[in-house]
Amino acid sequence: MGGFTEAVQERVRAARAALAAALEADDAYQVAVAHDELDDAVRIARAHGVDDDPGSEVGAGDGTGADGGTVTSTSER
Repeated sequence: MGGFTEAVQERVRAARAALAAALEADDAYQVAVAHDELDDAVRIARAHGVDDDPGSEVGAGDGTGADGGTVTSTSER
């Protein structure tokens, strides 16, 4: 696996972790920031044919969690 692929996958993993932490902390601002970062990281991964780890805890910017439930920010609850 090349360095670019590893870097993109790590960015996606980090963005997913940040989103999960923001959701756990019930921080609407951080959820929005983390969701934007995740959307951007997944967009880049997909544009370059990089696997964006679809089995992760939080969906890849599509608003769904791993179990198919909806991921929402606190302002949407």
